[in-house]
Amino acid sequence: MPRQLCQVVGLNQNYTSRVGTGYHIQVEDRGPVFDEATEAWVRRVNTIAYANYGEPTARIIWGRDEDFPDLRTQEHNRFIEGKIQEAAEAARALLELREQRQTARIKSLLLHYHQSRGEEAKAEFEEANRLYPFVFARAWHELKGERPPTAVPAAPEPPEPEIDETIYPLDPSQRELVLEIERVREELEKDLAELKRSGAADDILLATCAKILYRAHESLTQRAATGSDFAARRLEMTKNSLVTTYRQVRARLTRQRAETAPRGAR
Repeated sequence: MPRQLCQVVGLNQNYTSRVGTGYHIQVEDRGPVFDEATEAWVRRVNTIAYANYGEPTARIIWGRDEDFPDLRTQEHNRFIEGKIQEAAEAARALLELREQRQTARIKSLLLHYHQSRGEEAKAEFEEANRLYPFVFARAWHELKGERPPTAVPAAPEPPEPEIDETIYPLDPSQRELVLEIERVREELEKDLAELKRSGAADDILLATCAKILYRAHESLTQRAATGSDFAARRLEMTKNSLVTTYRQVRARLTRQRAETAPRGAR
Protein backbone atom coordinates (compact mmCIF):
# COMPACT_ATOMS: atom_id res chain seq x y z
CA MET A 1 0.00 0.00 0.00
CA PRO A 2 1.15 3.60 -0.59
CA ARG A 3 2.50 5.38 2.46
CA GLN A 4 -0.35 7.93 2.50
CA LEU A 5 -2.91 5.13 2.97
CA CYS A 6 -1.11 3.78 6.05
CA GLN A 7 -2.73 6.06 8.61
CA VAL A 8 -5.98 5.35 10.42
CA VAL A 9 -8.36 7.64 12.30
CA GLY A 10 -7.22 8.45 15.82
CA LEU A 11 -9.18 8.98 19.01
CA ASN A 12 -10.19 12.03 21.08
CA GLN A 13 -11.84 11.22 24.38
CA ASN A 14 -12.90 13.27 27.39
CA TYR A 15 -12.50 11.38 30.63
CA THR A 16 -13.30 12.15 34.27
CA SER A 17 -11.19 10.40 36.90
CA ARG A 18 -12.60 8.77 40.03
CA VAL A 19 -11.90 11.89 42.07
CA GLY A 20 -13.42 14.24 39.48
CA THR A 21 -10.48 15.59 37.46
CA GLY A 22 -11.35 16.32 33.85
CA TYR A 23 -8.93 14.85 31.31
CA HIS A 24 -8.72 14.78 27.54
CA ILE A 25 -6.95 11.83 25.93
CA GLN A 26 -5.75 12.12 22.35
CA VAL A 27 -4.34 9.16 20.42
CA GLU A 28 -3.03 9.71 16.90
CA ASP A 29 -1.64 7.39 14.25
CA ARG A 30 1.33 9.23 12.79
CA GLY A 31 1.67 6.66 10.04
CA PRO A 32 5.09 5.58 8.75
CA VAL A 33 7.84 7.88 10.04
CA PHE A 34 11.62 7.63 9.85
CA ASP A 35 13.12 7.19 13.32
CA GLU A 36 16.42 9.01 13.61
CA ALA A 37 17.67 6.95 16.54
CA THR A 38 17.26 3.52 14.94
CA GLU A 39 17.62 4.81 11.38
CA ALA A 40 14.60 2.81 10.30
CA TRP A 41 11.00 3.37 9.25
CA VAL A 42 8.40 2.67 11.94
CA ARG A 43 4.66 3.03 12.40
CA ARG A 44 4.20 5.49 15.26
CA VAL A 45 1.19 5.93 17.54
CA ASN A 46 1.20 9.06 19.72
CA THR A 47 -0.77 9.52 22.96
CA ILE A 48 -1.10 12.71 25.00
CA ALA A 49 -3.28 13.50 28.01
CA TYR A 50 -4.47 16.93 29.15
CA ALA A 51 -5.38 17.48 32.82
CA ASN A 52 -8.00 19.98 34.04
CA TYR A 53 -9.38 19.99 30.52
CA GLY A 54 -11.40 23.12 29.80
CA GLU A 55 -9.98 24.97 32.82
CA PRO A 56 -7.38 27.79 32.99
CA THR A 57 -4.90 25.33 34.53
CA ALA A 58 -5.25 22.86 31.64
CA ARG A 59 -1.92 21.39 30.56
CA ILE A 60 -0.41 18.26 29.03
CA ILE A 61 0.74 15.98 31.85
CA TRP A 62 1.62 12.81 29.97
CA GLY A 63 2.71 11.77 26.52
CA ARG A 64 4.08 8.73 24.79
CA ASP A 65 5.15 7.57 21.34
CA GLU A 66 4.85 3.86 20.66
CA ASP A 67 6.48 2.37 17.57
CA PHE A 68 5.38 -0.67 15.60
CA PRO A 69 6.74 -2.36 12.46
CA ASP A 70 6.19 -0.42 9.25
CA LEU A 71 3.98 -2.93 7.44
CA ARG A 72 1.96 -1.18 4.77
CA THR A 73 -1.08 -3.44 4.55
CA GLN A 74 -4.79 -3.22 5.35
CA GLU A 75 -4.32 -5.90 8.02
CA HIS A 76 -1.70 -3.76 9.76
CA ASN A 77 -4.05 -0.78 9.64
CA ARG A 78 -6.63 -2.84 11.55
CA PHE A 79 -3.91 -3.85 14.01
CA ILE A 80 -3.06 -0.19 14.61
CA GLU A 81 -6.75 0.63 15.19
CA GLY A 82 -6.74 -1.92 18.01
CA LYS A 83 -3.54 -0.44 19.43
CA ILE A 84 -5.14 3.00 19.49
CA GLN A 85 -7.97 1.68 21.69
CA GLU A 86 -5.43 -0.08 23.93
CA ALA A 87 -3.42 3.14 24.24
CA ALA A 88 -6.49 5.04 25.43
CA GLU A 89 -7.27 2.36 28.04
CA ALA A 90 -3.65 2.35 29.23
CA ALA A 91 -3.70 6.15 29.53
CA ARG A 92 -6.81 6.08 31.73
CA ALA A 93 -5.24 3.46 34.02
CA LEU A 94 -2.03 5.48 34.25
CA LEU A 95 -3.92 8.68 35.10
CA GLU A 96 -5.74 6.93 37.94
CA LEU A 97 -2.43 5.59 39.27
CA ARG A 98 -0.88 9.07 39.10
CA GLU A 99 -3.77 10.46 41.12
CA GLN A 100 -3.29 7.77 43.78
CA ARG A 101 0.36 8.78 44.06
CA GLN A 102 -0.54 12.46 44.13
CA THR A 103 -3.09 11.81 46.88
CA ALA A 104 -0.44 10.10 49.02
CA ARG A 105 2.02 12.93 48.33
CA ILE A 106 -0.49 15.66 49.29
CA LYS A 107 -1.52 13.84 52.47
CA SER A 108 2.13 13.58 53.43
CA LEU A 109 2.68 17.29 52.74
CA LEU A 110 -0.34 18.26 54.83
CA LEU A 111 0.83 16.13 57.76
CA HIS A 112 4.35 17.46 57.48
CA TYR A 113 3.09 21.05 57.51
CA HIS A 114 0.76 20.35 60.46
CA GLN A 115 3.72 19.03 62.45
CA SER A 116 6.44 21.45 61.32
CA ARG A 117 4.64 24.58 60.07
CA GLY A 118 7.33 24.73 57.42
CA GLU A 119 6.83 27.28 54.65
CA GLU A 120 8.24 24.93 52.00
CA ALA A 121 5.62 22.25 52.71
CA LYS A 122 2.90 24.93 52.77
CA ALA A 123 3.97 26.28 49.37
CA GLU A 124 3.99 22.77 47.91
CA PHE A 125 0.52 21.79 49.05
CA GLU A 126 -0.88 25.17 47.97
CA GLU A 127 0.54 24.58 44.50
CA ALA A 128 -0.91 21.06 44.55
CA ASN A 129 -4.30 22.52 45.45
CA ARG A 130 -4.07 24.86 42.46
CA LEU A 131 -3.04 22.18 39.97
CA TYR A 132 -4.94 19.19 41.40
CA PRO A 133 -8.02 20.61 43.19
CA PHE A 134 -10.04 17.38 43.11
CA VAL A 135 -7.07 15.27 44.19
CA PHE A 136 -6.34 17.75 46.98
CA ALA A 137 -9.94 17.54 48.19
CA ARG A 138 -9.75 13.73 48.23
CA ALA A 139 -6.45 13.81 50.16
CA TRP A 140 -7.89 16.26 52.70
CA HIS A 141 -11.03 14.15 53.15
CA GLU A 142 -9.05 10.92 53.60
CA LEU A 143 -6.69 12.57 56.04
CA LYS A 144 -9.55 13.83 58.20
CA GLY A 145 -11.06 10.33 58.25
CA GLU A 146 -7.77 8.71 59.23
CA ARG A 147 -6.91 11.10 62.07
CA PRO A 148 -7.43 9.44 65.48
CA PRO A 149 -9.69 11.24 68.01
CA THR A 150 -6.75 11.95 70.34
CA ALA A 151 -3.77 12.47 68.10
CA VAL A 152 -0.41 12.31 69.85
CA PRO A 153 2.08 14.94 68.61
CA ALA A 154 4.96 13.31 66.80
CA ALA A 155 8.24 14.49 65.40
CA PRO A 156 7.87 15.87 61.86
CA GLU A 157 8.53 13.29 59.17
CA PRO A 158 9.74 14.13 55.69
CA PRO A 159 6.99 14.09 53.06
CA GLU A 160 6.59 11.42 50.43
CA PRO A 161 9.16 11.66 47.63
CA GLU A 162 8.28 14.27 45.03
CA ILE A 163 6.71 12.95 41.86
CA ASP A 164 8.80 14.05 38.88
CA GLU A 165 6.65 15.37 36.08
CA THR A 166 7.85 15.77 32.55
CA ILE A 167 7.12 19.17 31.06
CA TYR A 168 5.22 18.73 27.77
CA PRO A 169 5.23 22.07 25.90
CA LEU A 170 2.05 23.09 24.10
CA ASP A 171 4.17 23.99 21.09
CA PRO A 172 3.99 20.88 18.83
CA SER A 173 7.60 21.03 17.63
CA GLN A 174 9.00 21.28 21.16
CA ARG A 175 6.65 18.56 22.36
CA GLU A 176 7.94 16.27 19.60
CA LEU A 177 11.45 16.77 20.95
CA VAL A 178 10.34 15.91 24.49
CA LEU A 179 8.58 12.74 23.34
CA GLU A 180 11.59 11.68 21.28
CA ILE A 181 13.93 12.24 24.22
CA GLU A 182 11.69 10.12 26.45
CA ARG A 183 11.46 7.32 23.89
CA VAL A 184 15.21 7.18 23.17
CA ARG A 185 16.00 7.43 26.88
CA GLU A 186 13.87 4.37 27.61
CA GLU A 187 15.54 2.39 24.82
CA LEU A 188 19.00 3.46 25.98
CA GLU A 189 18.29 2.41 29.57
CA LYS A 190 16.98 -0.96 28.41
CA ASP A 191 19.96 -1.71 26.13
CA LEU A 192 22.46 -0.46 28.71
CA ALA A 193 20.94 -2.78 31.32
CA GLU A 194 21.41 -5.73 28.95
CA LEU A 195 25.04 -4.76 28.35
CA LYS A 196 25.65 -4.55 32.10
CA ARG A 197 24.13 -7.99 32.68
CA SER A 198 26.46 -9.46 30.06
CA GLY A 199 29.50 -7.69 31.51
CA ALA A 200 30.12 -5.77 28.28
CA ALA A 201 29.65 -2.26 29.70
CA ASP A 202 32.93 -0.65 30.76
CA ASP A 203 33.31 2.23 33.22
CA ILE A 204 33.73 4.86 30.51
CA LEU A 205 30.53 3.83 28.76
CA LEU A 206 28.60 3.72 32.04
CA ALA A 207 29.85 7.19 33.02
CA THR A 208 28.96 8.62 29.61
CA CYS A 209 25.47 7.15 29.72
CA ALA A 210 24.90 8.31 33.29
CA LYS A 211 25.83 11.85 32.29
CA ILE A 212 23.56 11.98 29.25
CA LEU A 213 20.65 10.34 31.08
CA TYR A 214 20.95 12.88 33.89
CA ARG A 215 21.03 15.70 31.35
CA ALA A 216 17.92 14.29 29.66
CA HIS A 217 16.07 14.09 32.97
CA GLU A 218 17.08 17.66 33.81
CA SER A 219 15.91 18.96 30.44
CA LEU A 220 12.52 17.26 30.71
CA THR A 221 11.73 18.46 34.23
CA GLN A 222 13.17 21.97 34.17
CA ARG A 223 10.32 24.44 34.52
CA ALA A 224 12.12 27.79 34.49
CA ALA A 225 13.12 27.82 30.83
CA THR A 226 10.03 26.12 29.38
CA GLY A 227 8.79 27.92 26.28
CA SER A 228 11.94 29.98 25.73
CA ASP A 229 14.34 29.83 22.81
CA PHE A 230 16.95 28.51 25.23
CA ALA A 231 14.64 25.64 26.19
CA ALA A 232 14.15 24.70 22.54
CA ARG A 233 17.91 24.71 21.86
CA ARG A 234 18.53 22.74 25.04
CA LEU A 235 16.01 20.09 24.03
CA GLU A 236 17.53 19.82 20.55
CA MET A 237 21.06 19.44 21.95
CA THR A 238 19.89 16.88 24.51
CA LYS A 239 18.13 14.86 21.84
CA ASN A 240 21.18 14.84 19.56
CA SER A 241 23.52 13.76 22.37
CA LEU A 242 21.09 11.09 23.48
CA VAL A 243 20.67 9.69 19.96
CA THR A 244 24.47 9.56 19.47
CA THR A 245 24.96 7.72 22.77
CA TYR A 246 22.09 5.35 22.03
CA ARG A 247 23.62 4.40 18.67
CA GLN A 248 26.95 3.65 20.36
CA VAL A 249 25.29 1.43 22.96
CA ARG A 250 23.12 -0.24 20.33
CA ALA A 251 26.15 -1.01 18.15
CA ARG A 252 28.04 -2.53 21.09
CA LEU A 253 25.00 -4.56 22.09
CA THR A 254 24.61 -5.86 18.53
CA ARG A 255 28.26 -7.00 18.50
CA GLN A 256 27.86 -8.58 21.93
CA ARG A 257 24.82 -10.55 20.80
CA ALA A 258 26.63 -11.73 17.68
CA GLU A 259 29.65 -12.86 19.69
CA THR A 260 27.60 -14.83 22.20
CA ALA A 261 25.10 -16.33 19.75
CA PRO A 262 25.37 -20.06 18.99
CA ARG A 263 27.63 -20.70 15.99
CA GLY A 264 24.78 -21.92 13.79
CA ALA A 265 22.68 -18.84 14.53
CA ARG A 266 25.33 -16.31 13.42
